[in-house]
Amino acid sequence: MPGAPRAPVGGHRVHPAVRPPARGEVAVQHRRTLTLSEKLRRHRTALVTGIATFAVAGTATLALALPQNTGAAATATTADPTLAGGPRLSADAATAAQSATASAADRAAAEASAAAASEAAASASAQAEAEASAAAAASASASAQAQAQADAEAEAEASASASASASASAAAAKAKASAEAKARASASASAASRAQQRPSLSATPSASASPFASASASASGSSSSSGTPQQIAAQIVPAGQLSCFSNIVERESSWNVHATNASSGAYGLMQALPGSKMASVGADWRDNPVTQIKWGLQYMNETYGSPCAAWSFWQSHNWY
Repeated sequence: MPGAPRAPVGGHRVHPAVRPPARGEVAVQHRRTLTLSEKLRRHRTALVTGIATFAVAGTATLALALPQNTGAAATATTADPTLAGGPRLSADAATAAQSATASAADRAAAEASAAAASEAAASASAQAEAEASAAAAASASASAQAQAQADAEAEAEASASASASASASAAAAKAKASAEAKARASASASAASRAQQRPSLSATPSASASPFASASASASGSSSSSGTPQQIAAQIVPAGQLSCFSNIVERESSWNVHATNASSGAYGLMQALPGSKMASVGADWRDNPVTQIKWGLQYMNETYGSPCAAWSFWQSHNWY
């Protein structure tokens, strides 16, 4: 009948290749968090469904557009198996297209995943390199700062040591200069005292001489020294060495001819140990200051080179 809708070729109804999801399934799918693979799978399914729908719709439209005899078509369909399987061929084509699309989508997903992994690895490597570079820079900065601090401390220590050494040297030089000035003043005073004493000694008659001078004259017969032990020392010891000689005798015996050290037994002006050493100069060494002074001067010259050298040693050791 003209105007009536024509049945599909072969008398079969065409159904969509893919059933749309029910409302409950859509709600479940929306509730879960979609991963990248699920999103790709959904896109692939939608694409295949669209292609299949488009193919079926095209086939139906073509069948409606072409005039045909129902009986002849049925006979032709019965006689020719190829025509009878036309809708099935369309469904197979849709399935093949769907499979090809799914394979392409899988490859695309794999490539995207590999690209994302490669990008993540490159980012992690760049971050690790940046952290290593920062750590190396921090270590170098700390090392440089520590070295600079150590150099500054060493320089400050060296400066302080040099300053202390200079101060000590200046103090030693000052003390030495003071000692030399004091020694020169003492020598000058001793020289002036001897200059005043010698005229009085020469003007004094022999009868008023000290018993030490009488003992010396009676014992040796060759000594003309007289007076106190200090005066006798001024007559025997060279002027330039008298001050040093007097300093030693003053500290050893306080100019006491019979001074005796109770612990060691040292004797006389020079504190000879033993006192009998002085017998090499005279047998009257026990009582005669001349003998003791001559022995002391001889001992200082032979042992230290001079009374002043002996005095320098005495100052350092408190003995000579």
